[in-house]
Amino acid sequence: MKSLSRIYSVCHTRGVGLGLIATIVLLANNQASAQNAQRQILALKHTSAYLDIVTNDGRYRITPYSADVFETSFYPQGENLSTFDQQSHALIAQPEKLKVHFAETKDQINYASAGLAVQIQKSPFQISYWYHGKLLTSEKTGYEKISTPEKNQARISFSLDSSEALYGAGARALGMNRRGNRLALYNKAHYGYEERSSQMNFGIPLIYSSKMYGIHFDNAAIGTLDLDSQHANTLSYETIGGRKTYQVIAGQDWTKIVGNYTALTGRQPLPPRWAFGNFASRFGYHSEAEARNVIAQFRAEKIPVDAIIFDLYWFGKDIKGTMGNLAFDADNFKNPQSMIADFHQQGVKTVLITEPFILTTSNRWQEAVRENILAKDRAGKPYTYEFYFGNTGLIDLFQPKARTWFWNIYKDLAKQGVAGVWGDLGEPEVHPSELFHADGKLGADQVHNIYGHEWAKLVAQGYQKDFPDQRPFILMRAGYSGSQRFGLIPWSGDVNRTWGGLRSQPEIALQMGMQGLAYMHSDLGGFASANLDDELYTRWLQYGVFQPIFRPHAQEEVPAEAIFRADKTKQLAKAAIELRYRLLPYNYTLGFENQEQGLPLMRPLFFAEPENQQLLTHSASYLWGNDFLVQPIMEAKAQQVEVVFPQGRWIDFYTGQVYQGGATHTVAVTEQHIPVFVRAGAFIPMAAPMQSTQFYQEQLLDLHYYHDESVQRSSGKMYEDDGRTPQAYAKGIYRLHQFSSVYEISASGKTSLRIQLKQQHGKHMPAQNKQFTFYLHNVLHAPQQVTHDGKPMQFTWDATVKLVKVQIRGNTKSSNLIRVNW
Repeated sequence: MKSLSRIYSVCHTRGVGLGLIATIVLLANNQASAQNAQRQILALKHTSAYLDIVTNDGRYRITPYSADVFETSFYPQGENLSTFDQQSHALIAQPEKLKVHFAETKDQINYASAGLAVQIQKSPFQISYWYHGKLLTSEKTGYEKISTPEKNQARISFSLDSSEALYGAGARALGMNRRGNRLALYNKAHYGYEERSSQMNFGIPLIYSSKMYGIHFDNAAIGTLDLDSQHANTLSYETIGGRKTYQVIAGQDWTKIVGNYTALTGRQPLPPRWAFGNFASRFGYHSEAEARNVIAQFRAEKIPVDAIIFDLYWFGKDIKGTMGNLAFDADNFKNPQSMIADFHQQGVKTVLITEPFILTTSNRWQEAVRENILAKDRAGKPYTYEFYFGNTGLIDLFQPKARTWFWNIYKDLAKQGVAGVWGDLGEPEVHPSELFHADGKLGADQVHNIYGHEWAKLVAQGYQKDFPDQRPFILMRAGYSGSQRFGLIPWSGDVNRTWGGLRSQPEIALQMGMQGLAYMHSDLGGFASANLDDELYTRWLQYGVFQPIFRPHAQEEVPAEAIFRADKTKQLAKAAIELRYRLLPYNYTLGFENQEQGLPLMRPLFFAEPENQQLLTHSASYLWGNDFLVQPIMEAKAQQVEVVFPQGRWIDFYTGQVYQGGATHTVAVTEQHIPVFVRAGAFIPMAAPMQSTQFYQEQLLDLHYYHDESVQRSSGKMYEDDGRTPQAYAKGIYRLHQFSSVYEISASGKTSLRIQLKQQHGKHMPAQNKQFTFYLHNVLHAPQQVTHDGKPMQFTWDATVKLVKVQIRGNTKSSNLIRVNW
């Protein structure tokens, strides 16, 4: 008790609040297991910016980045790191200026912000992390030298509660709770995977806990995450070398935790508006004539499409031997610039695949050798090796000269009208450990996991410099912590064209959204194998309406494009694609929320109810933004499905049936669509039909409000800009529409609903009058009157579907108050 009295005295003298005092008291009472019996504190220094602790085997520095994020670095005695190892390749944030409180007793050191607090027990040495008085986690033995079959040389471990669920570690298909797995941090493709894949293209060193915290291991080198595989209540990070730094990330809810992580590593800029449309894509289009015919058929069938993606046949007639040509094949694409321009006139953008491999048989091999842009062997010569496509070298993205060379190719293609970059095989798919980058300074294993990250950065920086008025589209198969800040659009790799392949997709996308890469999506319909399953294809596209990017893509033996499917399948696919376009205003607003707050577009149900143990492992359904509950159909011939509803009231998007949340309901399944539900009180803006987002009529809007008497007040928003200017919101090129509702019951028992529509706009985008078709759902009785700014309006009420419909001419100079009286 004597030490606690001293802590109280120190805190009281320094004006620390009672909440912080209570936290520190808890810290002082914590009896944690010994971290390292031999580690002793020799010296101590503290400021508001950092806490330094010198021990007999090294030095710790603890740096608060914010009240919710602390960084801890360990510098072992006698270890010299290169400049490359010393820098973070993930972080973009700088530490905030904070009021941080320090207290020391005979036994402990406490260093606390208003949120996170660090306790260092002196003997035996022990570091633990607390948040608002709640213990999050603690180091076990600190960084230690080890030797493992994976060649890992250092490890740090943390204590887990027996009940914690763990998420993160990049793109995997393991079940939502990833605890119990030992996972390689080595980006690697997995061709034809289905329901389980323990190693994929994004090995991100980030773990979240159901106790509402995250740990990001801030080191680029390859390694391993052990998520308690030995069932010893231990989380371990192992690595071959490099910096020994991690960040602990906390928050009051999941949106804050993910927001804090993305504030730390960077947020995704809003993609161009056309990226929210439908893509024509396959492996692949062999000629200009074939590509023209495909787009012509989309237009003839009146199936919306916004982009066409060219796989590797654009630069070569054969799969093998031509990779690295990086120029249109003159025989099959005689006038590509004209083709690209013609597509643009039809509202269709052109995207080209590229790879970082230059084959020794490609047209550019001699140029690549002459320009010295390839990774090297120990003798300083271009490192060549065999892989599926031929004998190859690898572009050295860690050499400035190579980056310039590669960007100039992209720059030339962009000048021809190419609107998007597809970076494939960027793990890199084959990356021998004996290969060296940066003129021999960096080994392959040091940089393997950030190769795709640097590739996306190269393209993003190139656009900023040479095309500053154009948002880039950067589709990449591999990346790292923070890759989202370069606008990287990830996909889930070469998934098998099976029901098992479909079943793994929501989990992958949900996990990656939590890790900042919120545009993770799948090849709709599946990629690998030649399975012809129209029901599977339909269900995958219906799911795709509610995933971040709508891009059917597959091996060409069975077409991925809706225009080539059987008539019934084509019509079902067309309906899904049309709905995708009608949801453009809602989806684009989700992209805006992601840009500004780091919010995922697809969100696990536990975002809504973090204390609900049932939801911690659930990925069979998910939230699309805040207001849609989506239940993909992932079994053949399903007649009904069990749907887990979060708290609140939910209204069937198609039938209007109301479901009480906090329960599981059996829902009938139809082939026309998957089950989708809207949160009571939600505003859902929708667009008029269109064949391309280039022809989006922003002045016309369908605004749906999902009324329920249980919701007395509600709000929503819609964001819009010109769809192409980078940083449009920051530049004042935007409109932000705010919607609100108030449901009232008078003393006499009469009810009314007030809907307010407000419009804000940036200084470089004028306000706009809009023509609304206002839909009021779940109306059980016919209104007596509907008014707009006090003026009675004509309306219809459909008793069968319980829907009120009224036409509103929104005027920026009026209050735009809609009142419904019963």
